[in-house]
Amino acid sequence: MKVLRSLSTAPGRWPGAVALLSLLSVSACTTVDLSVREEPRTPSPVNTAPASSTPGASAPSSSAAEPASVAKKPGGYYLDDGPADKVPEGLLDTPDAEPKIEPFAKGPSKPYTVFEQTYVPITDNRPFVQRGKGSWYGKKFHGQRTASGEIYDMFKMTAAHPTLPIPSYARVTNLRNGKQVVVRINDRGPFHSERIIDLSYTAALKLGYVQSGSTELEVERLLPEEIARLQADKRGREAAAKTPSSTADDPIARLAGGGTPPVAAESTGIFLQFGAYAQANNAQAMRERLLPGWPADLPPPTVVQSGGLYRLHSGPFASREQAAAAAQQLKAVSQISTAIVQR
Repeated sequence: MKVLRSLSTAPGRWPGAVALLSLLSVSACTTVDLSVREEPRTPSPVNTAPASSTPGASAPSSSAAEPASVAKKPGGYYLDDGPADKVPEGLLDTPDAEPKIEPFAKGPSKPYTVFEQTYVPITDNRPFVQRGKGSWYGKKFHGQRTASGEIYDMFKMTAAHPTLPIPSYARVTNLRNGKQVVVRINDRGPFHSERIIDLSYTAALKLGYVQSGSTELEVERLLPEEIARLQADKRGREAAAKTPSSTADDPIARLAGGGTPPVAAESTGIFLQFGAYAQANNAQAMRERLLPGWPADLPPPTVVQSGGLYRLHSGPFASREQAAAAAQQLKAVSQISTAIVQR
């Protein structure tokens, strides 16, 4: 009963002992509320077929002749979870979570222990950037209660993290394809040494790894300073949309016409990001490494200080399509990988 004692210290509501013992035999997504997620997921992947090119397509099921306990390879969604039976149309057009400055929930902010490992949630405004393998959770938990007390909706832009504040917001980048989303952290988990975050089905779909089940991600917390700036930028864009203006004073419009305006520390728009660093000299060192093979027709990389970190950017670009074309050019010319971000 050692596991039971350890589990009982985690926040959230727990089922009775009999139900808990039966749940511990199931491999699934994780949360501190065992009615939502049952254990620190030892994966039982079932997806070995090539990824479908159809957005929202269901991942394949395991063969009836194959024992359910056999794990084929890392990745793949968990045996008892997966996409919805009915996937709504247009999920790829789902807007990112809109960051807001919100007070932290008291319960999910307390230290807790799951399977003899203690987690201490962040309760201050420290910068946070993390890279590692991320997964997603779906229909098994759809409609169940998260650690925040909110109901999990696999079609919204949310995520579970062991220590980020609840609620908080994070910018998540798929390091394999450069795709990026913003999600709201409202749940705890995954409690697995090889996983750093669990995204909702839709967030994983937008990042392009629903079929593989997991991928290498970068998770960057959005701090109040950046959230306030994003909100101000949004209000400015909305006001500008109501007021006709000349493109002569619009740097993004000039870029669309072929110009390359200088990038300042306070610039907003769409950028290529090559990393976020705690030390300015590390960002500058990376910049020096990039410059020798840098294409002359692209905005040069610039170190920008934002949210307590030093980011290496190129831009701004007029659209995500233009930024994606620049990313492909860099990949072809210098084997440089990057992510598209919007500031």
